[in-house]
Amino acid sequence: MTRVLKAKKRKAQSGETRSAVVFLHGYGANGADLMGLADPLADHLPDTMFVAPDAPERCGAGPFGFQWFPIPWIDGSSETESMDGMARAVADLNAFLDAIMIDHDLLPEQVALVGFSQGSMMALHVAPRRPDALAGVVAFSGRLLAPEQLPDEVATRPPILLIHGDQDDVVPVQSLPEAAEALEAAGFAEVFAHIMRGTGHGIAPDGLSVALAFLRDRCGF
Repeated sequence: MTRVLKAKKRKAQSGETRSAVVFLHGYGANGADLMGLADPLADHLPDTMFVAPDAPERCGAGPFGFQWFPIPWIDGSSETESMDGMARAVADLNAFLDAIMIDHDLLPEQVALVGFSQGSMMALHVAPRRPDALAGVVAFSGRLLAPEQLPDEVATRPPILLIHGDQDDVVPVQSLPEAAEALEAAGFAEVFAHIMRGTGHGIAPDGLSVALAFLRDRCGF
């Protein structure tokens, strides 16, 4: 049985929802952590609803945040616990996305995922395995997990934008070219990348601008 994800929502500025951006937060944070990104985006995407769910589990390394799955080298969990946790979170997120589409009468190609760190890992894992292609994925400061499994498990190939800070000391910037190479090897024709210069583990204004252009130009928002 999947767990129901609690989420913050911001209605489309125009009053008519024609698309949705789903923010997926990082380890130890919550949906509100990324919901602030809706402020600079909404004026440019007036028909887009913004949704930011909390991950399904309390964070093992801090009681005030949430996690999509445990991280062994941070919280002392086992690799099995981490993999099992991710499998449950994938099911939870897929159920959440399905519900968003039903509740707001949206098609998969009208929904984009925007993740940060662990949220990006979730987005890059979930989107290619969904039976109907989403509008696209923006992955800030994350990595592609289990790249060796992707060629055998990929079902759809939405456009993907990878964004990373060159000073990231949490998830190394090398994760970006590694993900791009694996995605392209799995047949993804639209993989884009942007390096945020002088940026650590975060989202800089230039990265957000590139993400906005991607959502408008490649996702049709």
